[in-house]
Amino acid sequence: MRSIQLKQFVLIASCALLLCVSTHAAKLSDYQHRVSNAAAVVELVAGAYEDESHSEPTLIQSRLASVRQLLPPKEDVEMGGQRISVDNSWLLQALTEYEKTPNQTKRAEILMRIAERLRAIEERLKEIDKAKTTGSNKDTSKGRLAEILRRPEYIQTAPESSALDRLLERFFRWLGSLFPRAKPIRPGGSPIISGIVQLLVVGISVAAIGLLVWRYGPRFIRGRKKKKKAKREARIVLGERLEEDQTAADLLAQAESLARNGDLRAAIRKAYIALLCELGDRKLISLAQHKTNRDYLNSVRDKGSLYSGMRKLTQSFELHWYGFVPAGETDWTEFRNGYRRIVMSDKSLT
Repeated sequence: MRSIQLKQFVLIASCALLLCVSTHAAKLSDYQHRVSNAAAVVELVAGAYEDESHSEPTLIQSRLASVRQLLPPKEDVEMGGQRISVDNSWLLQALTEYEKTPNQTKRAEILMRIAERLRAIEERLKEIDKAKTTGSNKDTSKGRLAEILRRPEYIQTAPESSALDRLLERFFRWLGSLFPRAKPIRPGGSPIISGIVQLLVVGISVAAIGLLVWRYGPRFIRGRKKKKKAKREARIVLGERLEEDQTAADLLAQAESLARNGDLRAAIRKAYIALLCELGDRKLISLAQHKTNRDYLNSVRDKGSLYSGMRKLTQSFELHWYGFVPAGETDWTEFRNGYRRIVMSDKSLT
């Protein structure tokens, strides 16, 4: 318990340290860090409601007061040599709504909405910062795009017939070869017999086509579905791009390498993303670029032991990554063991 309080103190202290550099127009990176720290503090307070271990009111008030100081209602942010006025008044209004709400469940919901919005703002700031660094190559990118579009594979040509059309065409030619060519009907020939023969030919053809569709149609459709499912595109999880051939085992191996090099905070983040990738491959969660770690946690709320184990790893990830709390060897060992318990337990993944 004392270690948790110590980590919480370190988180609040880091927030206070950021306040010392935010009195003037802040840089984009500084504003992004303050948004990240504010989200971590709000998630920490919301986690107390979720664990049914509410903190003392005075402690909660001091944490939310630090959030107000991190993000004042109005401030200027420098971006690209210009000052942009930022409006954070929505945050103060939401915190006021939280303080006026007596119901504990609704209070927790308000805090989660605040945290999700802050995480969304953080993601947009990262995209802006990335776009700012790549904006100078815009003309070069346009030239490369035009060169690519001139390649032969991008030039539209007349559509060719499909394999099914060619198969049907060959079938009808083969079917026609089975019957002798009809001789011209002489005057006085029986039109009734001629009509019966034509009906028989059409009936046999339709029956043969129906038999082929019934026999090979389902197999053809299943084969196409399997090919579509086998193709997996690159994914973005918690802001990190995962290539189409990158697996959860690859990510965990990277996390082990980071831990051996002493970067335990990055190792915990990489292992947490590996866990999300593993659960996504097993169809227990749905991976999406816009989703936060709390979105993934809430999606397994009805899965019993999986939710319990994943909640502990989520709280550890938030504390060390978003809260900038230094991670020790014990923190990494506990996180790795929790990851293995979730992945290896068949009961928790049902």
